[in-house]
This record gives sequence, C-alpha cells and structure tokens, in this order.
Amino acid sequence: MIRDVLRMGDARLLRVSRPVEAFDSPELRALLTDMRDTMAHLDGAGLAAPQIGVDLRVVIFGFESSPRYPEVGAVPFTVLINPEVTPLGNDEEDGWEGCLSLPGLRGRVPRHRALRYAGFDEQGRRFEREVDGFHARVVQHECDHLDGLLYPMRMRDLGKFGFTDVLFPDGAVAPDD
Repeated sequence: MIRDVLRMGDARLLRVSRPVEAFDSPELRALLTDMRDTMAHLDGAGLAAPQIGVDLRVVIFGFESSPRYPEVGAVPFTVLINPEVTPLGNDEEDGWEGCLSLPGLRGRVPRHRALRYAGFDEQGRRFEREVDGFHARVVQHECDHLDGLLYPMRMRDLGKFGFTDVLFPDGAVAPDD
C-alpha cells in the first residue's frame, strides 16, 4: 500500500526511532511492502520508516536507475534494519540531495565519502558492506532519518538550498562543484 510521506515540519520526523525487536513478523513484512510500494510510487532512492510515521529503525534503498538522480549508477536494493554506520576515514564530499519529505527541494550536503554499514535483513540475518560514493550518501541520508535528522540540518551553506526547478531550470542537476 502506498503511504503518505511526512513532510518537513512534522514533529514525528524529529524523533529518534526504536530498534526492531521482532524479525520476520507479519507486521515487519507489511511495513516493508508499504515502504517498497511508497518508494517506487515516488521514484525515491530510499525511504526510512519514520518518513511514513513508523517509529522503527528500518530503511530501504536502492535502484537500477533513478529519474531523480540520473547521473549516478545503480545501488543494490537493500533492507537495512537496526543499522550501524561507521565512516572509513575522514574524507567528505559535498553532493546534491533531495528527500521525499522535502518535495521539490535540493541542497548541497557534506557526507563521508566511504563507510561501512551493518545491520539486519528482514529475516534477522546480520550483514555488512563497505561502500563509497552515492551508495554511501544514500545510506547516511536514510539512516539520519532514524535519528530525527533531515538533510538541511547537515548543510553548511544555505545558499546551496532551494527549489529544484529554480536551482536547475534546465532540469539537469548540476555536476558537483
């Protein structure tokens, strides 16, 4: 089922989410189905449970190609529950981000370039990956939602924040500068 996505200003987006304790349950399966349906319907790169009003540490992300981020390569579809994110080094890079909770807006956000993430899949199997680039950006963005953070809270220059159609009138997101 496609769910409504909470928008910036809704206090529920600012809460710290609770860990999932029961894996492979009908409730978790239903939540993940709703998240997948909602993300696909909105052409999202990822979605966190708090964005649909569910106060659990669950994120999904991934795509073969993204109409919202046509300049980036594929990111494998992933269900990540109770994530742990560890930066690999101190290298950061700025990149344009959008968010389903801030429709029509984009901003330049600094993120760690490379990281290791670990967590559980829907059956409760632990896994970990080391990633960099856009994959690492998506993980950080989605996991921030679990701690009540929206990407503008990470921005250093609000001059690089605005409506997508104003920032990029030709429809193409500018290359990172």
